[in-house]
Amino acid sequence: MATLAELATAQTSLDEPTIAHLLRLTASWSLLADLSFSDMLLVAKIDSQRADDSKFVVLAQIRPNNRSTLINDDLVATVQSPSTWPLVGQAFDGGTRVVGEVLVEGVDELVPVWCVPVCLNGVVVAVLIRLQGMLSGPGALYEQVYLSVFGRLCDMVTDATFPFREDEVAGPGMPRVGDGIIVLDGAGRVEFATPNAANALHRLGIYAATEGRTISELGLRVRPVERTLEFATPSMEEVDRGHDVAILFHCVPLLRDAALTGVVILLRDVSDLRQLNRLVLSKEAAVREVHHRVKNNLQTISSLLRLQARRSDVDETRIALLEAERRVRSIAVVHEVLSREPGEEVIFDEIVGSIVTLVEDTVLALHPVEIVVNGLLGTLPTDLATPLAVALAELLTNAVEHAFSEFGGANNEHVGIVTLNLYQRDGNAVAEIRDNGRGLGVDFSLEVPTSLGLSIVRDLIRVQLHGTIEMSTVDSAEGGGTFVRVVVPTSERF
Repeated sequence: MATLAELATAQTSLDEPTIAHLLRLTASWSLLADLSFSDMLLVAKIDSQRADDSKFVVLAQIRPNNRSTLINDDLVATVQSPSTWPLVGQAFDGGTRVVGEVLVEGVDELVPVWCVPVCLNGVVVAVLIRLQGMLSGPGALYEQVYLSVFGRLCDMVTDATFPFREDEVAGPGMPRVGDGIIVLDGAGRVEFATPNAANALHRLGIYAATEGRTISELGLRVRPVERTLEFATPSMEEVDRGHDVAILFHCVPLLRDAALTGVVILLRDVSDLRQLNRLVLSKEAAVREVHHRVKNNLQTISSLLRLQARRSDVDETRIALLEAERRVRSIAVVHEVLSREPGEEVIFDEIVGSIVTLVEDTVLALHPVEIVVNGLLGTLPTDLATPLAVALAELLTNAVEHAFSEFGGANNEHVGIVTLNLYQRDGNAVAEIRDNGRGLGVDFSLEVPTSLGLSIVRDLIRVQLHGTIEMSTVDSAEGGGTFVRVVVPTSERF
């Protein structure tokens, strides 16, 4: 489905500022649909150079939240004939609201329709079609007030004072008409309040009758109301009472001839949401603290192993302790990242950088080696990140320590290069390690590894991560060395 901007660019002659204005309108018009209990369409004329300019295209469509829809089909992107919507042409030509009736498919009776010109810089750029459903009757007070406010907002649409540049009046998470409404006059006195709005005020400790009084006279200071009354611009802010109550106030100014004539306040009780947010933040803080303490404990263990290695007089014992210390540190790297951003996923590329630094700091080989990292793995689940980090640290260390042992010391002209390529493909995380060293032995078999490190890597990849690992010697014609390919699924692990 094409977006409004794409449709307008492809089928109309509207310029970018006009399209931006229409985008702001559609970001705000759920307020209009709910106030009028109506389905709404936004239409614009077809570009005369591309088609018959008497026709128009439907750029957007919205249904009310408080009434059943009259239009079951999605009309967006359809081209409509003026014979089907004769009042639309009148609104385009006259630049004023046109009210009448129209036949709608699937509805037996004529449906009341408003065609409201959408103007910008004195030019009609589109028409807002409002299709009114069945109302409760002329005596329904709420409907009378809602429709009155809707009419005033329609006048602002034609005057190009609605939508506002400063605000999206009815975007996601903002209060809706059903949450509660208070209507103020130009002096800030309450003209009307719904029961839901009264309940919200009760939550803030306001039980007095509201009609004819200002918000401040009720004993409540609401800064967004004050700003809207003073500057005639929309404003939104939460008003708290202690730690348990939070009411979101969203103030929409009503204008006529650029003068403030009233304010619509939409209220929403967000107390439960704020408590939930506090619980989430508290849980995240606790998780971060746990990861931080685990990291500290692992670093303590790492330090103890390193101290013990220094006291050992047996080379094999010292090397084994240092290898164990490096493995513990590679796990601590993951918890260090998680202590900053806890959750079910982690940015693995931050871990890779720490692993490379770890391997470079703990390398036991005398030959100079450079580790080059290409590509990214992005975000990975935390239960995958830890074993994969240990496996990569082991493989990189193995390459750095053993691949170049036969080339001698640091003065040897052979430059050791270890390349780590990372990417995701077909739901798998792939890591490829290539060195230009001596390669694997003739009798090498991953099924019967000759070192504890390779045993750990094989079991981590195959058993814990349900992945695959391949190791092979690269042909000397291609530069020689060893190639390792690790593939692990990023989901559906059992």
